[in-house]
Amino acid sequence: MAASPHGSSSGPTHTDSHEGLSDSPLGKISENPTTYTPSLLHSIPRAQTRQAIGLPDISDVLGVDIWNGYEFSWLNAKGKPEVSGLRLHVPCQSRAIVESKSLKLYLNSFAMTRFDTTADVQKTLDKDLSLAFQAPVVLELLELSSLFGSQVPLSGFKLDDLDVAVDQYTADRSLLQHDPGDNVVHELLYTDLFRSLCPVTGQPDWASLSVEYAGRVIDRSALLKYLISFRNHQAFHETTVEQIYVDLREVCNPERLTVHGRFVRRGGLDINPFRSNVSAEPTHDARLPRQ
Repeated sequence: MAASPHGSSSGPTHTDSHEGLSDSPLGKISENPTTYTPSLLHSIPRAQTRQAIGLPDISDVLGVDIWNGYEFSWLNAKGKPEVSGLRLHVPCQSRAIVESKSLKLYLNSFAMTRFDTTADVQKTLDKDLSLAFQAPVVLELLELSSLFGSQVPLSGFKLDDLDVAVDQYTADRSLLQHDPGDNVVHELLYTDLFRSLCPVTGQPDWASLSVEYAGRVIDRSALLKYLISFRNHQAFHETTVEQIYVDLREVCNPERLTVHGRFVRRGGLDINPFRSNVSAEPTHDARLPRQ
């Protein structure tokens, strides 16, 4: 069991709307927690943002949000620090997301808390995070050596090499269009140019984003301009990827569709939302070089 941590024993905080972000640490000066404090976790319901982007029913969407953590540490029973990588799989059917700064502060709160065994750390994380995301999560503590050599580039056609003129930097689905004709193809397309903004602070969130589809040919230049149009779009990573998935599904109507966002880490965490009508998990889960 965990050695009695000194700190709040109450569970994660929850909010019923984005207005509840006023209670979150996002965009505020926050003290660095010194002992295990699960109440730092700040949950945000998915339902409201999904209603706004036209995705009230998630039953026909597969996917997962994969978090990778690189700054996780605790004290063992003798007070010696232990350090570990962390990988968290959150099903897209979970009722809530967790605001990323609150998760960082929560993880930091382990740093000066003693646990008898690594298994106790794992159990504590499983319990707290399943409660915060309002769904069972899959969490792995990773040996640092397992992170070495795990970086891979994206495959497929790189949209960034297209010579396009761009003047739209607010998300605009009307930019999407098909090529003429009724040819059906299977394509994997990606960009490293993607940027959106934090919905509270307005700080940039950089990402590589891939689109795999089977159906009528999507105009590649139009797709690139559409993805670039998110440059000043303010939303959480998970909502942003769901917006792209919904827009492609409704405008281009592919038979098979997968959208995968690989966001650059902030505060030692990167978030990788994956949405599909084909698979619940990405085939390859390795991180990209700039992550």
